[in-house]
Amino acid sequence: MRAVLLALLAVLAQAQSPAQPPAFVDQLPPAARAEALDIVSRADFVFETQTQPKHVRLATMEKLFDHPRLASAMWRHCQFVPAFYAFIHPDGAWSIDDAHGLKGTLRLVYQRPGHRVYIVEGVAEKGRLKTPFAVGAKMLTSYRYWEGKNGFETHLQTWTALDSALLGAIARPFRGYIKHRQDEFIAYINGNVATFGEFADLSPRDFHAPLKRDGDAIALHDFEALFLRK
Repeated sequence: MRAVLLALLAVLAQAQSPAQPPAFVDQLPPAARAEALDIVSRADFVFETQTQPKHVRLATMEKLFDHPRLASAMWRHCQFVPAFYAFIHPDGAWSIDDAHGLKGTLRLVYQRPGHRVYIVEGVAEKGRLKTPFAVGAKMLTSYRYWEGKNGFETHLQTWTALDSALLGAIARPFRGYIKHRQDEFIAYINGNVATFGEFADLSPRDFHAPLKRDGDAIALHDFEALFLRK
């Protein structure tokens, strides 16, 4: 049995061709560029997806991108799952935590109008994804977005390097299923953020009292400055 497993891993390793670095990597700061190239060079999964148009203004979405604590508080108010909490770090990076073993830290390493690039480090604690061990990964994410004739649209590319080569090899045969789930999750996240962004523009007072009750003073301050002081 061990010989069969080793043979399978060898075949999978040979079948995986290294991903080519995307053109935007050359525009990253030196430290981020080196980190991005490392992720791309050992990526277990390389995916891309485009979301369906949503009826929300691009400017509104950018407000939420730039204020993750506010976006997380609005997400919780809408009772979407999992219930994320966001934390801002002194260096400008921010983390999300669902308080049940799913955590991630995002660093914005490149930004131009309609294009953001993040380096993400995430971990799912033992059992969180129904695995008998913790699963960690680093991801390079290119997020392009624009306001088309049918609404707000996005195009994402991701390069994911798992913290375990063995786990990456075992998971590779299921890449079609994993891609499908990733597409579903991205569409779910994007759709929910667009929904409460749209309603915040249309009827901001509906969010004001719930955000007060939530108790995040930073999120409340950001909401009042962005949506009420017009």
